[in-house]
Amino acid sequence: MSRWIIALFAILLVIVGCSGGDKGTAVSVKDLPVGKPVEGKLKVALLTPGNVNDSGWSALANRGLLAIEKDLGAEVSQQTTKDAAIKDAMRSFAQDGYQLVIGHGFEYNGPAAEIAKEFPNTVFVSSSGGETTANSGAFRFYLEQGFYLAGFIAGKQSKTGKVGMIGGPDVPSIRSTFKAFAAGAKAANPSIEVIEKFTGSNDDVAKAKQATLQAIAEGADYLIHQTNAAVTGFFSACEEKNVWAFGANEDQNKLSPQCIASAVILAEKPFVALATLVKEGKYHGEIQLVGMQEGAVDFVLNPLLASEIQSEVREEITKLQAAIIAGELTIPKDEF
Repeated sequence: MSRWIIALFAILLVIVGCSGGDKGTAVSVKDLPVGKPVEGKLKVALLTPGNVNDSGWSALANRGLLAIEKDLGAEVSQQTTKDAAIKDAMRSFAQDGYQLVIGHGFEYNGPAAEIAKEFPNTVFVSSSGGETTANSGAFRFYLEQGFYLAGFIAGKQSKTGKVGMIGGPDVPSIRSTFKAFAAGAKAANPSIEVIEKFTGSNDDVAKAKQATLQAIAEGADYLIHQTNAAVTGFFSACEEKNVWAFGANEDQNKLSPQCIASAVILAEKPFVALATLVKEGKYHGEIQLVGMQEGAVDFVLNPLLASEIQSEVREEITKLQAAIIAGELTIPKDEF
């Protein structure tokens, strides 16, 4: 019997021994060996639902991928893949020797957990989702923190008493951010009315514009979105009707003269940290929540439109953001 097997058997005995009435220190499953360090160059693939030039959801993930390439000297590849093609793409990258495959979105979580069982030497991680295996897991970007602050501004400043949320696909991750926006708006103004629309598409510009115009027609004068590559339709409607908008995922303040602030994901740090764990053979499948405290989420006011936000509201936003970072304010989010 090899020394490694003897050592592992001893660890398992410790686990069993610590499971009884003795409250000694138990060995976590995370202390057991799962992977091994990568020899040679790390290979990392990124699957996105849209073009990485979308100035939003897919673009921010690509920035994270490029940070892995720069900081770790990794070989990287990006591919736009969705729906029925997801599993084949994951399987293909694993067969080509990629040690890490990142699927950027909730829709990649289930396929990742399934394909991971076929390729134990590849780690599969999705941006959002709740399924895990030994070599697959997910990031939960706590974007709800930024959406809450946007909602607070909207609730404080709305003249109509109505605010809007425009989504693309109706998926749990988007619904969770919308609930946080609504919570922020109601914290600022308990009587605020929140209008919600979904187009069902990541990239249909016309549908995004139509849904936004409908929400505006119903009275919304501050709106936020999760429309991904269709964001131009969202902003176009806001500009046409001269109402205020919030950017999402990326800092979109420069995309529209009506964009008053943006709830932003900063993927670089968590992506590099993930790739480092894989490179060192230390990754274990888990759901990791990363937000403002980890430098993964931010809320950025548009400096050109600062005068459009009341000074007392800006002060409240600063205090709220500080409270979030300090762990004194917990923003609501769904579990999925």
